[in-house]
Amino acid sequence: MNRRNFIGFGVLAMATLPATLSAFSSIDFRKTKPDTWTAKTVDNAVKALYGDIKPEESGVTVKAPKVASNGGAVPITVKSDIPAKTVAVFQDMNPESAVAVWNVPEGGIVDYSFKIKLKATDENGGNGTVYAIVEGRDGKFYKGKVSLQVAKGGCEG
Repeated sequence: MNRRNFIGFGVLAMATLPATLSAFSSIDFRKTKPDTWTAKTVDNAVKALYGDIKPEESGVTVKAPKVASNGGAVPITVKSDIPAKTVAVFQDMNPESAVAVWNVPEGGIVDYSFKIKLKATDENGGNGTVYAIVEGRDGKFYKGKVSLQVAKGGCEG
């Protein structure tokens, strides 16, 4: 292949890349579902995001330390073998319940590890629950959860 053809194919590839990536584009849930992000309870946040659903309590694993010494960076892991369309994470310790929502590309693996901020207050006693809801490609919803405690007096970042 000569140099001009090589450069021409490179330009063609770059021109088609945005069209290819748009197939994997994500939905901006903050714009399309704004009430999700201001909901004060997990139930209201889930309803604002997905409507009136009844997720099965199976197929989703959520892990966190039993006691988080640093509420400013609590490690969370969400895993599922369910072919997923979206994954949403909620918690019941902070004023707004929604944490994050991901679009999962077809064939994508749900195995996420991240850190969230959870605040221990007198109202919650430092105890709370983190929930993950997987919207399956089969149209069903699945839920996992983990309860934890955020140590008072620790660095809450």
